[in-house]
Amino acid sequence: MRLIQFENRQGVRKVGIVNGAAINVVADVSTMRELALLAIRQNNSLERQAQLLRGEEQDVYADILKENRILAPLDHADPAHCLVSGTGLTHLGSASTRDKMHQKLGDDEDAMTDTMRMFKWGLDGGRPGAGKVGAQPEWFYKGDGAIVVAPGAPFPVPEFAEDAGEEPELTGLYVIDDAGHPHRIGFAIGNEFSDHVVERKNYLYLAHSKLRYCSFGPELLVGTLPANLVGMSRIRRDGRVIWEKEFLSGQDNMCHAIENLEYHHFKYNQFLRPGDIHVHFFGTATLSFADGVRTQLGDAFEISLPDFGEPLINGIVREQSRVAVDGVKVL
Repeated sequence: MRLIQFENRQGVRKVGIVNGAAINVVADVSTMRELALLAIRQNNSLERQAQLLRGEEQDVYADILKENRILAPLDHADPAHCLVSGTGLTHLGSASTRDKMHQKLGDDEDAMTDTMRMFKWGLDGGRPGAGKVGAQPEWFYKGDGAIVVAPGAPFPVPEFAEDAGEEPELTGLYVIDDAGHPHRIGFAIGNEFSDHVVERKNYLYLAHSKLRYCSFGPELLVGTLPANLVGMSRIRRDGRVIWEKEFLSGQDNMCHAIENLEYHHFKYNQFLRPGDIHVHFFGTATLSFADGVRTQLGDAFEISLPDFGEPLINGIVREQSRVAVDGVKVL
């Protein structure tokens, strides 16, 4: 099953079941979070709960997208109660891409970089098996719900950014129940959006390279995740494709088990606040930056995975800084 969040033409929020060209509206709830918490309280799966509340009301999916009424498939009324995070060096091939970015002239070619060392830890211990704790992945904090850009909307690029590059990723979406237990409600296509010029300077700049803004959706895939996901990442300029490349995800293409990545995120008690939601990016091995592409204002990213329905599309616009170099005031 695939689900979306959207607004009707009156601006009322809805949850919908994707049924080809039609969207069947889920009755009695207005948000995905509300539907998920209801399913947990009634001891139902998300799919069963959505089917139980499936109503007669319908909308046209193409119209929702064309009229920019689509929303991210999970959000919180208070953005501070949405945590966006991610893990890197999780996909087979990702270390070589990262290592090329981090290598310095004159390095000993036989020496193992920190990047390769961490990737090897994942290869050796990232799939420990049921009930066992595996190797810790690289982990980063992205931001709260205020940084989430709706599918179809453009990414704001800060004035200080030296690059504005896509990162086509799989995202896991989670809700914390009333007792403080995390529940994965499904997966979505994600674009993690980063400054790879800054990241290339030194891997310790990883946190600064995260341009905070990100997008995921438009659809939530509920149920079993296919082990082998083959997608396409594209950049369009003036309507023309200037770069495209296949990317792989899913468990068959990862060195860490998804359950291991989840454990090393939710092992921190502060991430288990009842009612909160979490959006976690699982990493990628495919970047246009690694192929020498430099994006421009007005470009558009398009990330597609057939199992996830409609592609995730976002543009790029300039964001004006609100704080000057000496803009911090002393009280």
